Amino acid sequence: MGKKISTKQAILFTVINYAGVLIGVVSTVLIYPRNKELLGIIRYVEACTQIMFPILVLGSTHALINFYPNLNAKLQQKLFGFSLLSIFKLAVAGFLVLLLSTNFSWTPSMDYIWMGFVLAIFMAYIELFRRQATNLQKLAVPTLYEKIIPKVVLPALFLLVLFQQIERDSALWMYVFSFGVIAALVGFYVYKKFPFKIYSQFDDLFAQIDKRQYYSYSLYAFAGSFGSFFAFRVDSLMIPEFISFEANGTYNIAVTLASALSIPAMGVFALYAPVISDFIKREQWQALNQKYKEVSKTLFFIGALLYSCIVVGIEPLFKMMPTYDNLAPSIPVILLLGVNVVINMSTGFNTEIISYSKYYRFNLVSILSLMVLNVALNVLLLTQTDLGIIGVAYASLFSLTLFNAAKTYYIYKKMQLLPFDWNFFKMAALFGSSLLVVYSLPLSGIHGIDFALRVFLILTVNTAVLYLSPWCPPVKYWIRHFMAKYF
Repeated sequence: MGKKISTKQAILFTVINYAGVLIGVVSTVLIYPRNKELLGIIRYVEACTQIMFPILVLGSTHALINFYPNLNAKLQQKLFGFSLLSIFKLAVAGFLVLLLSTNFSWTPSMDYIWMGFVLAIFMAYIELFRRQATNLQKLAVPTLYEKIIPKVVLPALFLLVLFQQIERDSALWMYVFSFGVIAALVGFYVYKKFPFKIYSQFDDLFAQIDKRQYYSYSLYAFAGSFGSFFAFRVDSLMIPEFISFEANGTYNIAVTLASALSIPAMGVFALYAPVISDFIKREQWQALNQKYKEVSKTLFFIGALLYSCIVVGIEPLFKMMPTYDNLAPSIPVILLLGVNVVINMSTGFNTEIISYSKYYRFNLVSILSLMVLNVALNVLLLTQTDLGIIGVAYASLFSLTLFNAAKTYYIYKKMQLLPFDWNFFKMAALFGSSLLVVYSLPLSGIHGIDFALRVFLILTVNTAVLYLSPWCPPVKYWIRHFMAKYF
């Protein structure tokens, strides 16, 4: 495994993700607020999927990345084939368990749970194929299918429901099976690059990989993934139970818009996963530490820049929208969740470093601790206060900040790796001061002018200072490259 990330793949990954986000943002601003109950139901189905998905995968996708670099070509084929077969067996077992459960009791939400189970099967295979595409450094095309198709299908189904062309349940099932199409497309693409097949014997594979070590790693990864739902996505289950599906829709509008900030991080983390694994296997700590700091500062710049634009521009932007009254309740949630995203980006690939080191068990401890804390805070704030979805956002901000701080501290204590240096804190001071000044500027009352002027000032001031300073060489390089090409 080489240590260089394909620049073309990284750029394509980011462009495709942003294209998907752009479609999603337009839909979130103009279409979804017209039926927030339907959006809340869809996110509830997806939340059910997020519970069942880790069970079907059972850590096999993480194990594929972890053990893949140390195997020859034939055993790499077998490792992938073992993961394919494992997901199928667990899907059959899950179907039988769910069928038995359904026979004993049936509630109105069981239809949504079944939808979530089918979606979980499709998502499990999509994730497996995507991980193999990551190993092959061919992530752009699978990302195109995974990020664009649902973003086109969902608003189209929304419009069909709004104009009473199809029933709500039919739309939900059509959305679920669109992921089946994605799984087939991604699987076919991976097959062309990596002609896999189904094996029945894996003795030679587990002669090379210790079977106990494989299952131990997989189970820890499963526990981490399962805990991740309760740590990061439990809101979509709890809000309908304590408030309503409509409130869930309002909250998820905010989640969608805030998560747009994290697209560059998603691309970097996905593409760097095999590289981090290789650095750690070869014990090249100095190179890893340098990359850790470089990526953290780069992602912090992108996240902080976009977040600053949101803070100063979201109110005048939304006021230009015909759906402003439905969007307004999401604004404070967007701002709180946006802070979460920036913090997560600024701590770099700390999860990946822990996952592919001998300390991978700490991810389980931290995730389970976060799960308990997040669920407890959600229950407390939803039952004992009148904060509603704002309380859910506060719970998420507090628990995730503590979570990232704990992981960063643990990596430093165990491996002497740290994502921060003095230049990072200079960048933080720059963004904080520029945001304060621009936000304090008086509004003209003309929403288009207010939005354009404030965003222009944020972009210009911060990029100019980063270009003139030595704080973040990758950002300076890309600004210089952009200017040389277009100016």
